[in-house]
Amino acid sequence: MIRTPLRPLARILKAREQGQNPDAIEAENIRLRHEDDRDRDRNRAEGRLLVMGVAFFCAFIVIGARMGTLAGSVPQEPTAQASGSPIIGQRADIVDRNGRVLATNLDTHSLYAQIPDMVDPAKAARELAGIFPELDEDELFKDFTGERRFLWIRREISPEQMQAVHDIGDPGLLFGPREMRLYPNGSVAAHILGGATYGREGVSSAEVIGVAGVEKHFDDFLRDPANEGAPLELSLDLTVQAASERVLHGGMMLMSAKGASSVLMDVHTGEILSMVSLPDFDPNDRPRVLTEADGATDQSDSPLFNRAVQGVYELGSVFKIFTIAQAVELGLIRADTMIDTKGPLTWGRFRIRDFRNYGAELTATDVIVKSSNVGTARVAMMIGAEKQREFLDSLGLLAPTPVEMVEAPTGRPLLPPNWSEISTMTISYGHGLSSSPVHLATAYSSLLNGGYRVEPTLLRQDGPRYGPRVVSERVSATARDMLRAVITRGTASFGDVEGYEVGGKTGTAEKPRPTGGYYDEKNIATFASVFPASDPRYVLIVTLDEPSVEALGEQRRTAGWTAVPVAAEMIRRVAPLLGLRPDVETLSPTGVTLTSN
Repeated sequence: MIRTPLRPLARILKAREQGQNPDAIEAENIRLRHEDDRDRDRNRAEGRLLVMGVAFFCAFIVIGARMGTLAGSVPQEPTAQASGSPIIGQRADIVDRNGRVLATNLDTHSLYAQIPDMVDPAKAARELAGIFPELDEDELFKDFTGERRFLWIRREISPEQMQAVHDIGDPGLLFGPREMRLYPNGSVAAHILGGATYGREGVSSAEVIGVAGVEKHFDDFLRDPANEGAPLELSLDLTVQAASERVLHGGMMLMSAKGASSVLMDVHTGEILSMVSLPDFDPNDRPRVLTEADGATDQSDSPLFNRAVQGVYELGSVFKIFTIAQAVELGLIRADTMIDTKGPLTWGRFRIRDFRNYGAELTATDVIVKSSNVGTARVAMMIGAEKQREFLDSLGLLAPTPVEMVEAPTGRPLLPPNWSEISTMTISYGHGLSSSPVHLATAYSSLLNGGYRVEPTLLRQDGPRYGPRVVSERVSATARDMLRAVITRGTASFGDVEGYEVGGKTGTAEKPRPTGGYYDEKNIATFASVFPASDPRYVLIVTLDEPSVEALGEQRRTAGWTAVPVAAEMIRRVAPLLGLRPDVETLSPTGVTLTSN
């Protein structure tokens, strides 16, 4: 910008010629310059005020429009928007195959004392003992007046108890948030779920960890926030599990047994739909392990002991079908081959006898139907020890079960130290080798589903899970026919359930003494069944520990009188729950003449 000089030379010279003061020219020019600066600053200020006015007007319009929108909308809580997956802090639920909750979480509170902040320890101890009967007033008062500064009083309390403690009004009694594990079905599926407890804990949080069962086995999955709270889906059916427990408990009481177990397995997928072990417990109040101080001599007497997985027993004659099926598979015999059953069968100092005299010989089918130890042992001698061991191993009977429970590795089968010829003979009819009911269910499923190996699982599957073939389809069908004959004309006639074509095999094994030999009046009674026999869907194993029932004027301990009726009632109850419709043949009228009027 070009500005006028304050003392222009031309005007200064002219003023001097006329005798005027040149300083007046400079003063006038300064005044004019100040007036120009003033006008320019005013215009600039007025422009800025105009811009600010427009901005405030626009802001007012926007805010007014937003307020109008909010006033006309439905009120709702604000939600935070964040990218990525949410962090799930709590332990995931466990559900059955139909989504019914087996284990979940419940928000609750813990109770602790900051002792230096307590006002009236005597009153607090007296009131707390009244709210929680298991607490001792004198012990509490001693703790409150001692040298301790912090004391856990209860890890979990109910809302009612929390309000009662709050009413005490002592500032030293404080609450901390807690998340407890809840099993809404009580003792149903207790051994499978196992239970949970607290790991690391503080006054404001606690870590829930599994202690047994699937809670322990899948602990990392259940605590992993990357799963975004997805539940653990088990293969169990809650209604079938509950019905099985009710029937088995009634059968155990009726048969005066000290314990019982059952396993219901899908023969094509290996899914365990029900697994029961009695006596059981409530995982909401898990009992402690028995010790010698409690007078416990055998942990199998503890309700924590899972008889279906951890209990390994000599299961008796239920093994006979494996021997006969292997011999048929090897081409050594057929179903109608006559087997020498003259007894006793002597091997060194050992004598193998039958329950009763079945004559000089029986067909291979009748060896199963009549349950001949002698006939089965003779067939095992034809097979040989090495091939027998390979076959039983292919059925999964010689290794710990892979079922997804932390207790599974402890259920290791007990094998003979030397698999000799006499071992081959006794193992053929279920003595000399101990395995669990889950092992037996797996082996029966593999043999009867068409001959494919399956693995037991507690996880829900979408379809069949066939492994390598163990026997041919023909041999599998032959075995099913033999087991069906056991029901229709053999030792398990009480196992016939109308409409469901049950097949099965009984097994009664004397319990071994700790000092050697066997008890005379203590046994394990087992019934291994399959239904429907012509088109197998499920295998059911029922085992009773030391059963005894009076029938026909005498005490009966064999599986045909004890385990078989219990299994039949269980099939009758659970088969409809599994979606199986009874197949009842309708008789066509005979001797009737149809006429018209």
